[in-house]
Amino acid sequence: MRPAVILPTYNEAQNIREMIRAILSVAPSAHVVVVDDDSPDGTWRIVKEMAACDGRVHLIHRTERRGRGYAGAVGFQYCIEKGYDPIIEMDADFSHDPFYIPQMIAESERFDVVIGSRAVEGGGESGRRLARRIITRLARAYLRLVLGVSVSDPTSGYRCFRRSALEKISPATLTSPGPAIVSEVLFRCRGMRMGEIPIRFHDRQRGRSKFGPRAIVEGLLVALRLRLRGH
Repeated sequence: MRPAVILPTYNEAQNIREMIRAILSVAPSAHVVVVDDDSPDGTWRIVKEMAACDGRVHLIHRTERRGRGYAGAVGFQYCIEKGYDPIIEMDADFSHDPFYIPQMIAESERFDVVIGSRAVEGGGESGRRLARRIITRLARAYLRLVLGVSVSDPTSGYRCFRRSALEKISPATLTSPGPAIVSEVLFRCRGMRMGEIPIRFHDRQRGRSKFGPRAIVEGLLVALRLRLRGH
């Protein structure tokens, strides 16, 4: 296996160095691919410095068509072309704990897609207000219904894919510019072997969240559009 971890980033200078080190600590054989949207805080400069010292670290510095969705699609395509397998995508703010990476890699032997789930036994979240937790639960129910998937946590962006699964969904044709890419990818993965492992989600401690009410509404609307159009 030749695993890779994709980190789409924007203004994560406070987290990125520690995150990369944490990933390589738990998964020394993995490569880390940071897809940065020209962060004003210099996130990409930090990654560039690290890449110069460690061949396992790679930077994709984007200056056009910026957005979480576009960054994810570019990262997927890069990893497919480089032959990585499996391919993990996660957030760089430590809301997704690198601790789970080895388990995800192991489970990818049995599944096409492995989801880090807050909604299965043993999973959960901390540091979030009650209102946000309620919204998340409602969004899960909505996405399961609209997307036609049976996974417990369709809102999770912490996922591990076999390269063959990503090849089937054709990352270059993904259209969601923002966080709704999570729903679009899951919709295209219908029919594949999907498994879930329990994770603890931790609200970010450093830096500013890019996921607000607008992103939530966008995600719900994109899911409905996908279902109505069938793609």
